[in-house]
Amino acid sequence: MTEYLDISGNTIAYDVTGQGPLVVLAHGMGDSRHSYRFVAPALAAAGYRVANVDIRGCGDSSLGWGGYSRTDIAGDLVAVVRHLGGPAVLIGQSISGGAATIAAATAPDLITGVIELAPFTRAQSFDLGGLVRVKRFRAGYLQLAQVLIRGSLANWKKYLDVAIPTKPADWHIELARIEAKLSEPGRMKVLQSMARTTPADAGRQLSNVTCPVLVIQGSADPDWADPRAEGERILADLPRGLGELAVIEGAGHYPHAQTPDEVLALALPFLARTLTNA
Repeated sequence: MTEYLDISGNTIAYDVTGQGPLVVLAHGMGDSRHSYRFVAPALAAAGYRVANVDIRGCGDSSLGWGGYSRTDIAGDLVAVVRHLGGPAVLIGQSISGGAATIAAATAPDLITGVIELAPFTRAQSFDLGGLVRVKRFRAGYLQLAQVLIRGSLANWKKYLDVAIPTKPADWHIELARIEAKLSEPGRMKVLQSMARTTPADAGRQLSNVTCPVLVIQGSADPDWADPRAEGERILADLPRGLGELAVIEGAGHYPHAQTPDEVLALALPFLARTLTNA
């Protein structure tokens, strides 16, 4: 059953399943909590209380927010954890990976660990060499540019085709869901607003994180010419010893949807370590 948390007159939608220590899931831009449809039930079955969140402006959460930065999303995630009675581990993908970093740095009493999936957690420099050398990076970049400039749903679907190299069995159903949601008035504008934000706010908070961080990258992620190198840069900016990096071979920008078993195999030991006393 979907629940709603009021935040300054707007609403965040989320589902809660399972019993046990709290794990909060947050998806990327243009998506919804349905992207965790394989991971959430498995975490609940493993003994966790799982709150699967639609971040502001997405899914069943309301429109009309004042901003869509990682700092804004982080505040919402902290509010959800506080409302549900933390502490919690945050699992955030893409823009929400950066948001989870900010939440951990600013609410260390509530956040005991962070798992970042294909995260945008650092300011990005223009990688002309990567665009020339790496076909998948160039293909994803060109489609995202069209989304940013034109708000094109067709280009977003083409980006997703590159970003999920091997499609889950239910992909035609999920793609139809994404298309229907982004066709609602205002939803594409939110995607564009998120795409225009910079991860610099998250990057500035990396040195302030005090809890363990697991970064999971896909080797075929089109958002970077070298996904492993991006993960290593995140770890380098964290305090020494807090971060670990795993790269899933063949996974794209949505490892939780494309390779959920591999994500769970990495996440469950991390959760056991970070939520033991929660």
